[in-house]
Amino acid sequence: MSKGKQQKFSEFDAFENTLDFNANTLGHWHEIFGNNNPIVLELACGKGDYTIGLARRNPDVNYVGVDIKGNRLWRGAKTAVEDGLKNVRFLRIQIDFIEKHFAPDEVSEIWITFPDPQPAKARKRLTSSRFLNEYRKICIKSAAVNLKTDSDLFFESTLETIAEEGLTILEKVNNVYTEACAPELKEIQTFYENIWLKEGRTIKYVKFSLNRPD
Repeated sequence: MSKGKQQKFSEFDAFENTLDFNANTLGHWHEIFGNNNPIVLELACGKGDYTIGLARRNPDVNYVGVDIKGNRLWRGAKTAVEDGLKNVRFLRIQIDFIEKHFAPDEVSEIWITFPDPQPAKARKRLTSSRFLNEYRKICIKSAAVNLKTDSDLFFESTLETIAEEGLTILEKVNNVYTEACAPELKEIQTFYENIWLKEGRTIKYVKFSLNRPD
């Protein structure tokens, strides 16, 4: 491990807004934040660009960025500290074990921004039925999932899963930068999104219900 990475890991562990798989978070998130505000997750958050951007816009909502890469999470955690954002936490875990860190009904909404499209492993895509079932274990009944991606494969496979599961599309944008949509979709840009935009890729978005209509 490089000296730079070692320093980032040390700083990450020392930040007050960071937790890892050893932390006793299950059912304790409102205590961790010190309030009963809604809790929103950004999964595979990388540097936490959306976690930070949404937290700045919505001080009455708590945001948790989740990723396994501590050196990436370091950037988001450090920015939150520097900006004095009290409604942000970063959790270093594998998303496969999400239910071990959040209790039923503890999460209100989920964001997934520019995830790995997993071209050869559909089951590993973060909007596959396998993962949606895991999210249902920790989310409230009315929870929604937000996906922002440059990948046609990931976008189309998500739409197929939504149809197969009988879920409701709440908003669908085929090109974020040419169509009318929520301001945060254009104004919050991730590290990778900036790269994809310079390459001329089309950024897509869909928001859908996590649970089937009663």
